[in-house]
Amino acid sequence: MQKSDWNCGNPITPNHKRKPFDDVRVRRALTLAIDRWHGAPAMAKISVMKTVGGVAFPGSPLAATKEELQQLAGWWPDIEKSRAEARRLLKEAGQENLTFELLNRNVDQPYKFNGLWVIDEWAKIGVKVTQKVLQTGPFGEASRNGDFDALVDGDCQNVVNPLLDGTKYLPHTVSSANYGNYEDPESIEIYDRMLRETDFAKQRALFRQFEKRVLDTEAHEFFLLWRYRIVPYRSYVKGWKISPSHYVNQDLATIWLDK
Repeated sequence: MQKSDWNCGNPITPNHKRKPFDDVRVRRALTLAIDRWHGAPAMAKISVMKTVGGVAFPGSPLAATKEELQQLAGWWPDIEKSRAEARRLLKEAGQENLTFELLNRNVDQPYKFNGLWVIDEWAKIGVKVTQKVLQTGPFGEASRNGDFDALVDGDCQNVVNPLLDGTKYLPHTVSSANYGNYEDPESIEIYDRMLRETDFAKQRALFRQFEKRVLDTEAHEFFLLWRYRIVPYRSYVKGWKISPSHYVNQDLATIWLDK
C-alpha cells in the first residue's frame, strides 16, 4: 500500500452574480462557519478528503504553514470565535435567515460527502441550505452557465506546481476553470507578479497575499480540504510508485509481476 497527498482540492464556489453572494460579508460568513481543523479527521474516515491546506499543494515550498493558515478567515483555531464573527457578518448584511441551494455533482467521492458536511456546518450559524444533485453532464453545464447559487467545485492538477493551483482562483475572464462570475483586477495583478518573480522569498510572500485575498479578504472561494490517495496493490506487483495525481504515472512500462 502506498499513500500520498492528492493534488485535488474541493472548494465551494459562490455565484457572485446572485444575491446575496455579491456581498463579501455573506461570503466571509460562510467560509468562517466551516471547521476545517476538526472536520478533516472525521472526513478522512469516510472520504478521500484529509489534509487542511490553502491554495498551494500541501508540503510544496509555496504552501502555507499551519501558523500562516490560521491567520485566514475560515482557518482560525477557535471555531466558536469564527462562528460568532460569521453570525455578526450575516446580521450586518441583513441575512440572519439566509437560505440558498447548493448545486452538487452526483458522485459520492468526495462531492456528496463535502456537500453534506458544509450544509451541516452552515446550519450551526443558522443558514438553511438545500442540495440539488445533478449528473456530471448537466452539473458541468449549470456550472459553466452560472445556473446556481453556490456549488461544490473541484480542481485537480496533473503535476505539482502551486502556481497552477492558483489559476482556479482567478476570475473567469482569465481562467476558464473558475465559475464564480466575479472580477478582481487586484488578484490578477498579484498573481501576475507572483508568476514572474524569480526571488523565492518574494514569490512566497506574494503567494500569501494572493491566498489572503481570494480566500479571506474577498472570500471568492471557500476552500475545504485536499484529497488523499491510498492505493493498495498485490505484493507481487513491483516497480510502481504512487504520484500525487491520478492523471500521471499510469505507464505500465516500469511495472513487473514477481510471480
